[in-house]
Amino acid sequence: MANDEHVALLKKGVAAWNEWRAENPNIRPNFNEANLHEANLSGVNLNEADLIRANLSAANLSAALLSRAFLAGADLSDADLSDAHLIDAHLIEADLSRANLSGAKLDGANLYNANLDWVKLGGAHLSRAKLTRANLNGGEARRSDLSGANLNGANLNGVDLHEANLSEADLTGANLSEANLSGANLSEANLSRTDLSRAKLTLSDGSRIAWLDKALLREANLTGANLGTALLREADLTGANLGTALLGEADLTGANLSKADLGGANLARAKLIDARLIGAHRCAP
Repeated sequence: MANDEHVALLKKGVAAWNEWRAENPNIRPNFNEANLHEANLSGVNLNEADLIRANLSAANLSAALLSRAFLAGADLSDADLSDAHLIDAHLIEADLSRANLSGAKLDGANLYNANLDWVKLGGAHLSRAKLTRANLNGGEARRSDLSGANLNGANLNGVDLHEANLSEADLTGANLSEANLSGANLSEANLSRTDLSRAKLTLSDGSRIAWLDKALLREANLTGANLGTALLREADLTGANLGTALLGEADLTGANLSKADLGGANLARAKLIDARLIGAHRCAP
């Protein structure tokens, strides 16, 4: 349970709290299961604090310091965490639905099985973050940095990842159906068994190309995906389903399409120089 003295001090205001923390750097704040619903905590210093299962729903935590904080099971739904520092924070199974994390720093944070339904992550930093089995359904993560992040089995259905950096990310078995990946960098990402059906990887005018160079897309579902001008050089698409995919001007130079399903795919002007098509099958036009 929460430390009553810590709760009372925090309620005096952020300035008083931050002053106390500066004077007591070795004391770990205890807000375990505390009710801080709609609290105004903008700029608060809660680094390394115990906020396990705390109620922070609709709280103002903009620019808050929460690095290495323990927030497992915490309720952060509808909270404002814009520009907050959550580096290496523990957010396992936390509820961040509809939260605003625009510009937040979450590098190395653990968000295993967290609920980020309809979250705002525009410009957020999530390099090396652990998002295994996290739910980001319908979220917005434009220009976010997810390089090297673990998104194994995550739900990214309909997420806006326009110009996001997903290089070297692990997206094994993730759901990216209907996601917007136009201009995204997916170079050397692992997308094995990923569902990319109806995903958008190129804008209609071809002005935002998705980078999938050397990406691992073995057995991925790309049914109906728009890959019109995507860069898939040396990508591994072994056994991938590209049925009805739009690959009109995609660059598949050196790509491995062995045993891929190309039924109904549009490869009209695609570059297939040195591509491997052993065992690939395609219905006759």
